[in-house]
Amino acid sequence: MPLKAVLFDMDGVIVDTEPLHRKAYFGMFDYYNMTVDDALFSTFTGRTTDSVCLELIERFNIQADKYDLIKKKRDIFKVLFDNDPEFDLIPGVKKLIQHYFDNDIKLVLASSASSITIEMVFEKFELDPYFIGKISGAELKESKPNPEIFLKAASIANEPIENCMVIEDSTNGILASHRAEIFCAAYKSEHTLQQDYALANILVADFKDLELEKISQYFN
Repeated sequence: MPLKAVLFDMDGVIVDTEPLHRKAYFGMFDYYNMTVDDALFSTFTGRTTDSVCLELIERFNIQADKYDLIKKKRDIFKVLFDNDPEFDLIPGVKKLIQHYFDNDIKLVLASSASSITIEMVFEKFELDPYFIGKISGAELKESKPNPEIFLKAASIANEPIENCMVIEDSTNGILASHRAEIFCAAYKSEHTLQQDYALANILVADFKDLELEKISQYFN
């Protein structure tokens, strides 16, 4: 079955928002006097802000509504998004997106990020023309590692899962792809630490390795 659709994660794959999210999260942790170590923080990767904040409220007995935590984190994130001079696309990803687009591969975004963050990124880097659909996991009943987001993305592409490939960088995203039974290419980002790639079908550190002439061997 040939490759017909690629389902992209966003954070850590298309843009390097992970450092911004980390700074925003830790700013929120400080505001609410929470002590979160790197081991605990690594479990938040690939999850929605909503689910993370619910866990934090329960774990630290925070006397605040989840929406208060979410707003604090997003307010900090927006300041960083607008002002951090190092914020940019992941090196090589725009060329890969263009490569797929030029070869009639359908592209769907399947990200745990909020729809607000997704739209901010797509507007800033002019990505809308390349994608036929965008899904925010924050708007689904379950976040990654639940497979719903990737099954829905495949449905938007109107392709059977055998013709789809997920590009992910997080343990939760890779597990979601595995549970959806969709081929998963794990991108090993220098910014995404302590992730488990064991369930990915392939692991790459350079987007050139996901161009069609190299990846098509897995879809024939």
